[in-house]
Amino acid sequence: MLHVNYTEILNTHTNALLFPLSHINHAFIILIYMSSKAEKIFKAKICEQTERYEDMVAIFRDIIKETAEFNNEERNVLSAAFKNLIGGKRTAFRALSALSAKETSKEEKEGAKTGRAKLVNEFKQKIETEISKISTEVAELVDTKLLPAAKKDDEKLFYIKMKGDYYRYYCECLTGEALKPTAEKARVAYEEATKSAETSLPVTDAIRLGLALNYSVFHYEILNDPTKACKIAKDAFDNAISQLEGLPDEEYKDSASILQLLRDNLTLWQNEGEQPQN
Repeated sequence: MLHVNYTEILNTHTNALLFPLSHINHAFIILIYMSSKAEKIFKAKICEQTERYEDMVAIFRDIIKETAEFNNEERNVLSAAFKNLIGGKRTAFRALSALSAKETSKEEKEGAKTGRAKLVNEFKQKIETEISKISTEVAELVDTKLLPAAKKDDEKLFYIKMKGDYYRYYCECLTGEALKPTAEKARVAYEEATKSAETSLPVTDAIRLGLALNYSVFHYEILNDPTKACKIAKDAFDNAISQLEGLPDEEYKDSASILQLLRDNLTLWQNEGEQPQN
């Protein structure tokens, strides 16, 4: 078996794109000279495969200094970079929130402060600050770089939706009055994207359906408005389900998977709403 140091090769061949091929039991590396942007995108994909999301985001920061124009595949890699980076922090925040509640309850029950709840809350605040920073960065990139460079309607919608999503992620950390300004920013972005989608994209478009999915989740989880959440999800589902037939296979697959998520959410939310009152 041939062992390859990818990092060393990437650092040595600054203008080369590496592409691994599997043949029998050996790894072959092809060095293909390409543009700087293509090389950096490939490096970002390597970072994704090795779960080095900080490096992945850093690569895109570097790319955006030179150009903010991306094709569909490149936009998806860009999205994955920030989503994976913030995803671990969202998971950590939820875990710390549960642990904070547990330790606080324990201290109150025992009538003595152990300091453990304080330590958990300090770490929780640190994660919240990191989520806020990422969310703000994405929103600023959309407004100042990505959206101005977008030419097609689906590109613009992709980025406006992205801005709404990252404001929503930060909303998950907030409560009470502190929640309201960020929730309003998310709502405005989602509403702008929704109006654009209704006039520019077919009801079966995966970006439009993904927008409806995320906007409905925003109403359910952040605004605590299950009625509006169900309406958004149901309208999107009903409008698209009858028009799936005839779509190209890849488009059908993408749209059908999102419709399944919409249906799953509707089933869950409607069942929760029908729970008997004690």
